[in-house]
Formats: sequence, structure tokens, C-alpha cells
Amino acid sequence: MLRIHNDLSGKKEEFVPIEPGKVRMYVCGMTVYDLCHLGHARVMVVFDVVFRFLKMLGYEVEYVRNITDIDDKIINRASENGEPFMELTNRFITAMHEDSAALGVESPSEEPRATDHMERIITMIETLIVRGHAYEAENGDVYYAVDSFPEYGKLSGKSIEDLRAGARVEPGEGKRDPMDFALWKAAKPGEPSWTSPWGQGRPGWHIECSAMSTELLGNHFDIHGGGADLSFPHHENEIAQSEGCTGEKFVNYWMHNGFVRINDEKMSKSLGNFFTVREILKHFRAEEVRYFILTSHYRSPLNYDEEHLFNARQALTRFYTALRGIPDTRPAGGEAFVESFMQAMKDDFNTPVALAAMFDLVRELNRAREDNSDKAAGLAAQLKYLGDILGILQEDPETFLKGGITTEGPGDEEIESMIQQRIQARADRNWAEADRIRDELVNLGIILEDGASGTSWRRG
Repeated sequence: MLRIHNDLSGKKEEFVPIEPGKVRMYVCGMTVYDLCHLGHARVMVVFDVVFRFLKMLGYEVEYVRNITDIDDKIINRASENGEPFMELTNRFITAMHEDSAALGVESPSEEPRATDHMERIITMIETLIVRGHAYEAENGDVYYAVDSFPEYGKLSGKSIEDLRAGARVEPGEGKRDPMDFALWKAAKPGEPSWTSPWGQGRPGWHIECSAMSTELLGNHFDIHGGGADLSFPHHENEIAQSEGCTGEKFVNYWMHNGFVRINDEKMSKSLGNFFTVREILKHFRAEEVRYFILTSHYRSPLNYDEEHLFNARQALTRFYTALRGIPDTRPAGGEAFVESFMQAMKDDFNTPVALAAMFDLVRELNRAREDNSDKAAGLAAQLKYLGDILGILQEDPETFLKGGITTEGPGDEEIESMIQQRIQARADRNWAEADRIRDELVNLGIILEDGASGTSWRRG
């Protein structure tokens, strides 16, 4: 039985899809005005694992992850660059897809862009006005009237009265209440705009997700996910808009991954501790980054520092070393470890405990390598099967162990040549020379492993 922590109720609940055998899931994706940072990477990897595991359980999953390709940040960045906003967004969408592919993230079922759903956005706003949930201001903006939705705050647990006490109306806004939020913004000179019943303008951020999710998944669907920073106000506003428009429950299960912290501080450009995926991939392999993300439960904070990335590298090295030199076959054996893995994943996608079960399987595999090659092969296949659910361990072991991020040091051919020199030195019983070569390789970050089948190597 799969149990998911539902942020709407604040507790773990048995997952029961609306339609048996099918899951409809929406995740808030990137606002594409810059490169992917580690926070974006975490959202992509976390819900990729959810996607993979639901499919493994036999569900037919419709996974929608949107792209926000029009909002204030995009307009401002395009203006700063002196380029059309669509050139900006297309460039960063391409970069996002490259980063996502590098991290082993499967493509969602659909990836809608906000600008392709203007008709649905406008229709929803019109309906909200008719139903008394929204109003047009004198300046041409359209606002959602928060006090028209009695359940506002049910996701975040926030009180309208408390929120109102600290809110204010900015100059130029036509709000009736400081808590009201924009559904449609009248166009300013030089801004991108679309034709609407309220004149030229563009949508507010929140209504974009309500429109895309309900258009593609229906008024009522199973899972809505995103980063913890979106819980309020974005997701709270989505609920108010969607339920106010349709009169139906919007989402059954709300999932939010925790914040990313850098050396125990919140990641922030203002603090100078902001890392893009591409910056990190200059020093660490994508699988190492993915593994690092999985070492924390998705709801917990993820603390980034290089030590944790090196730990991820060591862990993957241990996995791939166990898989090295074992022929491919069908998964067999290790049922207790597989069961532990599955129970961990069924307990709110607990990847740290699932990884621990995989390490237990590695120990069994290493014992079997010595005296039962058939058993070892079955266990190795089992390990790769579990790894595939998490999106790891699918690379050729030799390629992984001999690869890595390196800008200096010997190439593969030079390493192989030095190993042959050492083998010859050992054959000549020139132990001092053999040790010298080994020490030289160690100093270069190359680890030798002597076995019955000869000498293998890996980068340390």
C-alpha cells in the first residue's frame, strides 16, 4: 500500500487514485528566465522518481510539468537584454531540457507553456467574475477576491486575518483588499500582451497553472507537486481559483519537496551561494548530483556542500564496483532487500531508506561474487532494476569507474600503459618498480585493484 504525505491534511494517507489504475499528476515547473539551479534540479529529480515509481507499481501515469514562459521576471530580463521575450524563453527552455536530460530525468507526459493556453486562462477569469470570485479594477487589472472563498488558507494553514494585517496595496494597484491577487494585468507600454475582454494585457502567474492543469488533467485530479516555496501563495491561490471556477475539489494529494540549503544557509543570489546545475556539473557527474538529491527525503531540507557530493561519488563507486565484470541476466534473488526497498518507497517515497536497502543488497552481491557467479549475476541484475526506479546505476560500470570529471591528469591510454609496465615489473620480480608505479598512479587519483582476472583500475 502506497502512502503519501498529503500537505492538505498534514499527514500520511493511503493513496487512492480517482480512477483505478490511472494517476494524473501536475508539477509546477520552471519560470524560464535563467539557467536551472539546484532547487530546480531537486524538483525535477524528486518528481521524476515519483513518476518512475508510480509506473513501476503498474499505474498509467499522466504527468504534466508546466513551463512558465510569461511573467514579470521574464519581461524584466528580456528588457534588460534587449531581446524579444520569446527568444529569451526559448533559449532557456533548451538549456532546461539539456540539464534535465543530463540528470536522467524522463520527459513528462506533457509540458505545456503558459502562452499556449491563453484561451483557457481568459475563460477561467470570465467564469470567476460571473461567479463573484473576481472583479475588474479601474486600471484594467482583474483581481481574485480572496474573501469570496471561505476555505482560503486550507493548504498553508494561514489565516486571512493574520495575512491581511501585514499586507498592503502597492501604488498603482486597484485592489479592493490587500489580500486580493492579480488574475490579469493590463499591459504597460512595450510589454507583451494578449487581447482580452478587459483590454490588452497578460495573465497573472497563479491563474496560468490553474488553467494548464485543469485543461490537461480535468477539474479534479490526483497529485499536485512543487517546491515548498510554492505552497503559499501560489498553490493556495491555485486552489481558490480552480475551485472557485469549477465548483469541484481541485486536487486530492499535495506534495512539496523541501528547500535547498548551501552550507546550512538558504540558497539565495543575494547571499552569493547560488549554484546552477551547469556550474555543479563542471566538478561532479550528473549521476552524482542525482544520487546526492536522493540521499535526503524529499520533504526534508537538502543541504548542499562539496563533501556531500564526494560522498555521493564514493557511494556510486561502491555500487558500480559491485556490478563490475558481471554478465547481464534476469533479476533473481535478494528478495528480502527488494521488499525493504519497495516498502521504503511505498512509505512516502523514502529514498534514503531505499538506498540503504540497496547497500544491503550490494553486501550480499559481494559475498556471492566469490563462490557463486550465477547468484551474483542475478543479484547484480536485481540491483540495476532497483537503481532504474531511482534513475541511477544504468551506466556501464567500466565507463563510470574509469570516467569522471577531470581536466588534468593522465588519459586512459597512459594509465593502461603504466599498468602494463607495472605488470612487467611484477613479472620481473622488480617489486620496488611495481610499487613505485602503483604509488605514482595513486598520487594521480588512480586506484588499482589486483584480482584473479588481472588488474583493473578506476579513478578515485
